Amino acid sequence: MHKRFMKRLKSLEEHHEQLIRTPNVKEGLSNGIVQRYSNPVLTAAHTPLYWRYDMDASRNPELMERFSINAVFNAGAILFKGKYVMVARVEGADRKSFFAVAESENGIDNFRFHEKPVLMPSTDEPDTNIYDMRLVQHEDGWIYGLFCTERRDPAAKPSDQSAAVAQCGIARTRDLVQWERLPDLKTPSPQQRNVVLHPEFVQGKYAFYTRPQDGFIDAGNGGGIGFGLCASIGNAVITEEKLIDRRIYHTISEAKNGLGPAPIKTSKGWLHLAHGVRNTAAGLRYTLYLFMTSLQDPSELIYKPAGYFMAPEGEERVGDVSNVLFSNGWIATDDGTVYIYYASSDTRMHVATSTIDQLMDYVINTAPDQYTSAGSTATLLGIIQNNQAYIDQQYAALRVSNDK
Repeated sequence: MHKRFMKRLKSLEEHHEQLIRTPNVKEGLSNGIVQRYSNPVLTAAHTPLYWRYDMDASRNPELMERFSINAVFNAGAILFKGKYVMVARVEGADRKSFFAVAESENGIDNFRFHEKPVLMPSTDEPDTNIYDMRLVQHEDGWIYGLFCTERRDPAAKPSDQSAAVAQCGIARTRDLVQWERLPDLKTPSPQQRNVVLHPEFVQGKYAFYTRPQDGFIDAGNGGGIGFGLCASIGNAVITEEKLIDRRIYHTISEAKNGLGPAPIKTSKGWLHLAHGVRNTAAGLRYTLYLFMTSLQDPSELIYKPAGYFMAPEGEERVGDVSNVLFSNGWIATDDGTVYIYYASSDTRMHVATSTIDQLMDYVINTAPDQYTSAGSTATLLGIIQNNQAYIDQQYAALRVSNDK
């Protein structure tokens, strides 16, 4: 019995180590904007074996899983002490999520989880579930984690065990190990999701990007991505939410939208990554898009390309909640590289890379949505005509050169 146990344990350890050490390689020819990589960077199988298995042969002679992990996804990201760090949402087979820190030397592969998950303190009203942390290094010196805290709706009937209330939980840390829990954010909206802290003070106040919504799933009258200020984060209260990126009919974000990670400061404006949701015959479809707001006023939208920036492809389409891309973490390095960490179908984490210059070029020079088929056709015809003029110009120059 003992030999069989040790043989199985060795096989598990070898397989786990091989998975983590597998080099990640770039996928084929990119679209010139973003480069995907072939392998997921975090999955349920990446979690430590000693989280999932009781390794005492006397208690667990068949070496069975005692705590099953369902998925690893929706990770915040930060560059911390020279390492690429994700704080991932880890969901057990019991549907409860918790946060866990994983780090890599190169940001592309070899991510390893810390020994223990994050022990997130509760407020006076305990969370039922916590998930989807946005990380930001704020200019006040703290690293903040903003996340969704979910509790059962106290107004729900006993027969309804799915009604819930979502709000924004706030915690801060210096080392990604010890976390101080602050009171939940208060806003005029009945529920909040996808709340992000701006990395700098605005008008001497803490600035938040919000997603006002009436219900737990449906945005209701919630019109899109909001913006609000508050004087203190120790007891954060937003009294007014200004909509900066509205939901619009027959677009990728007609059902709902929400900001992903904290924006990146560039020479032209604040660069934002968000998700948009529309309904289809196959259910909700989540894609990613970019926009830019003013350096002087982060609530002023100045550029927004039409359509999505990234959408589910290939195996990314399949998972616990299929046809979903979601991102709440990216890292911009000093050399201008941007590492985009995104989840597919609520199941696994991926990485894609770009540069500040490429993303700025895309956002500034890609046409905005014209909101009609005729408008989209006009945009396309303009590109075709410009290309035809360029081809004609090159042909004329070649003919002149041949004549000489």
